[in-house]
Amino acid sequence: MRQRRHRAATFTTSVLAAGALFSLALAPDVDVQRPRAGNDPPPAHPSVADFGAFLDSGALGVKRIAALEKWLGGADIRVGHTYLPGNTWSDIEGEVGFLGDWATWRRERADRTLVLNVPMQALNEVGIPDARVRQLLAHGAEGDYDEHFKKLAQRLVELKIPDTVIVLGWEMNGTTYTHRCGPDPAAWKKYWKNAVTAMRSVPGQKFRFDFAPSRGRDAVPWTECYPGDDLVDIIGMDSYDQPPGQDFDQQIKEPYGLQQHVDFAAAHKKPISYPEWGLFRNGDNVEYMRRMLAWMDAHKPVYNTITDYCPHGVWECTDNPLASQVYRTLLYGRKDPTPQPSTPATPVSPQPPTSPQPPTAPSPKPAEPPVTPTSPAATTPPANCSPLDLSPWLEYWMGGKLCLRLDWYSRRS
Repeated sequence: MRQRRHRAATFTTSVLAAGALFSLALAPDVDVQRPRAGNDPPPAHPSVADFGAFLDSGALGVKRIAALEKWLGGADIRVGHTYLPGNTWSDIEGEVGFLGDWATWRRERADRTLVLNVPMQALNEVGIPDARVRQLLAHGAEGDYDEHFKKLAQRLVELKIPDTVIVLGWEMNGTTYTHRCGPDPAAWKKYWKNAVTAMRSVPGQKFRFDFAPSRGRDAVPWTECYPGDDLVDIIGMDSYDQPPGQDFDQQIKEPYGLQQHVDFAAAHKKPISYPEWGLFRNGDNVEYMRRMLAWMDAHKPVYNTITDYCPHGVWECTDNPLASQVYRTLLYGRKDPTPQPSTPATPVSPQPPTSPQPPTAPSPKPAEPPVTPTSPAATTPPANCSPLDLSPWLEYWMGGKLCLRLDWYSRRS
């Protein structure tokens, strides 16, 4: 069984000032191999998937979004991510003040998405034994907790955020939370159905429900907990860089890993998401950061939100300067040239993509328009430099192939 990390407390001590000062010292510092005239013209720019970060559950998390956008060169962060506490049932009903701050942020723009993790049990992180969890799941399966979820739905509709993405009972395949599935998967699935049905019964709601296990088998295969296509809108996955010594290829290929997640979602005609991801047991791992970003670029999740506190993060957390450099470089200035409103909540089969449109010309404009493609000359990366293998459109918007200087930090001394 892999080790799990506990989520940070709902309100964290502010480290914004120290984190920002350190992070500003890590401005993008890469060697760019500029394309020669006559290289392939830029590929059509695909729609940029929504992304964000967990920065704090409370009002501080809302305030930090603008600072993170600035650090990322004006990148457009359209996903806000917060958690309801799992201490009492009133918490789960949404009776927390900070929900209003997130609602205000969400309502400011039609193309924003609010992601809300909702526990399925009170006393959710206190180590309740399996025997007691089985009893609690039986109560949920009987409908004893339906009213709590109905009250939460009413609260969200009253706040005018009826299209919130609800990450209900996340990481249910593990052992961290009281709302885990393992002690009684059948009762857990019935409980999920009751909670979703209760929330959908509230007039005006347009919620999307995200089923988000942790990557890998963990305590129980997450497929055993899947409640059914009519009760799930998004199939997510929390995917941290763990266990120790496991490389990214293993994270893809392991049972119930990244590839099985993508395949399972496709088989069930559901979009995917990554509500939680980040560094963990393998430290400041540049390879994980580079390849996780490339994986998401290739598989187009509805949204992704990196967990930004230590040991997982890249902005507030100053423990990972090398991975931070990769994250910042690849997302610097990223915007969607044609932002769209949030997807309606009604579960539908994914539609085939439309033909891509030509990109908006970058600023400053190239001195010459693109010419007929010719075979690009081979380039050799400079010494002390590790080339980054990116998708063609990323390389275009970054001005060519990127090469991460292995001595970037020492050269600042």
